Amino acid sequence: MYHLECIECHRKYQPTDVIYTCTCGGLLDVVYDYSNIHITKKDLKGPLSVWKYRALLPITREPISLHEGGTPLYRVDRLAKSIGMKEVYVKHEGMNPTGSFKDRGMTVGVTKALELGKETVACASTGNTSASLAVYGARAGVPAVVLLPSGKVALGKLAQALMHGAKVLSIRGNFDDALKLVRDLCDREGFYLLNSVNPYRLEGQKTIAFEIADQLGWRAPDRLVLPVGNAGNITAIYKGFREFKRLGIIDGVPKMTGIQAEGASPVVRAIKNNAAMITPEDKPETVATAIRIGNPVNAIKALNAIRESGGTAETVSDDEIIRAQQELAALEGIGVEPASASSIAGLRKLVDMGVIEKDESVVCVTTGHLLKDSEHVLAVCPKPIEIDATIEAVRRAVYSN
Repeated sequence: MYHLECIECHRKYQPTDVIYTCTCGGLLDVVYDYSNIHITKKDLKGPLSVWKYRALLPITREPISLHEGGTPLYRVDRLAKSIGMKEVYVKHEGMNPTGSFKDRGMTVGVTKALELGKETVACASTGNTSASLAVYGARAGVPAVVLLPSGKVALGKLAQALMHGAKVLSIRGNFDDALKLVRDLCDREGFYLLNSVNPYRLEGQKTIAFEIADQLGWRAPDRLVLPVGNAGNITAIYKGFREFKRLGIIDGVPKMTGIQAEGASPVVRAIKNNAAMITPEDKPETVATAIRIGNPVNAIKALNAIRESGGTAETVSDDEIIRAQQELAALEGIGVEPASASSIAGLRKLVDMGVIEKDESVVCVTTGHLLKDSEHVLAVCPKPIEIDATIEAVRRAVYSN
């Protein structure tokens, strides 16, 4: 029903091949025989979940699952009014089992590892991937090894990886260094690599698109705005919308709009310079740790997704990210980590620039929960007010400016 295919030289590989990139160096995609896939809207009734869309997932065995997916799509009218728009939604991926969208890819990736007979799984991470891999490795009963950039990972994410029994290695280097090392480790030791260079991980993440269409009554929004770090998510979601269009389930595909932090923005620069490839950033830096990546492995796929869909890419400053994070929480009661808020900050900036029309329907994807990075929250929010234990002191504090 499917095979792996290089997006550059189009060489094909079998599903049983343990391979992450083509021998030519190109990225791989999972290509289905769509003529043998017959699903309709009626076939997709029932509660939302990643595995609801199993007909479009490359798995034959029983999945390793923690009931991932089924995340809420909130209509955010107060936020929309603040920005000057009419129809804005937030797809809150922080409501997955480990608090981030990574669970969608990991349920498929870890299941594929078992299907291929692998006994150890591994990844490099800025935090969320390590947490998810540790949890799904534990669920599957296989060891997990994660490499993290020392001092650059939010404690909430580190705690998840440690608690769930992963072998956590903190390296003196950045994420890109960690990814090079873990790829070498997997090649030498036969571990199964579960970073987003693995095409099967992206297959799980494309179900975000399926759910958005499902939740909007089988239609695509005009535009999708989301954070871009390693660039797997924008790639996967674009593929999901294209598949639903190909199968006649929806009529169109949204304009894919990627947002990066100013200090880690190689994809944005490539889009603005009309470049065929990115120029990696040696020392990426941003408060949004989840997208602090200078050399995104899926950059070519992301550039294709943005250009083919008629979308765009833009940077936001750390101050804009923090303001958007606070605004989303205060106006809509939705708590997200900084990287997630970049989609909100980017939407506001692009509307102010006149790039996004005010009558477009827009879905912003928020990728991780607020509690993923609680030390950041404590750093940017007002401190608790300490008072005496009397009603008079309480009343004075409540009514003080």
